Amino acid sequence: MAHGMRMDTHSGYLDGGGRDWRDAATRYALLPLRVFLGVTFIYAGIDKLTDSAFMSEAGSGSIGDMMRTVRDSSAIPELVDLSLKNPVGFAYAIAFGELAVGIGTLIGLFARLAAFGGAMISLSLWLTVSWPSDPYYYGNDLPYLMAWLPLVLAGASVLSIDSMLRSRRRQRAGAY
Repeated sequence: MAHGMRMDTHSGYLDGGGRDWRDAATRYALLPLRVFLGVTFIYAGIDKLTDSAFMSEAGSGSIGDMMRTVRDSSAIPELVDLSLKNPVGFAYAIAFGELAVGIGTLIGLFARLAAFGGAMISLSLWLTVSWPSDPYYYGNDLPYLMAWLPLVLAGASVLSIDSMLRSRRRQRAGAY
């Protein structure tokens, strides 16, 4: 009895489009990072907005006291001075910025722009608040900055509003 060779191909389990699991894993590789950063920044924004002590110009746990404490040890004291002109306004700007970045990242709407915003928030916090951490890797803002960079470069390729909008644009372009 002769044995024949199988000529059929196996389609991927995850996308059904003939790609293997490695291709699907590559496409979904940044999704856990997107979810983590999105949820974390949404939580950070809500946490700030609901903390009356933080949203104060002075007092224990206030943004004003924190900024005055880190002023002389920051890499760019001028950034801290700028925030000290209106500490409560700065606190609201950071909180709403974190919310916008978190929501945009989580749902994948203007994902590269949201990731860039997250990177800028993390960079400014690293250069001001966590700059004096010694050794440098004890500060948490630098790893957040590095975590944002792949999303700045790649955006949100799957399970995102951006990808849905790209797909619609391609369909419309193909219809003409």
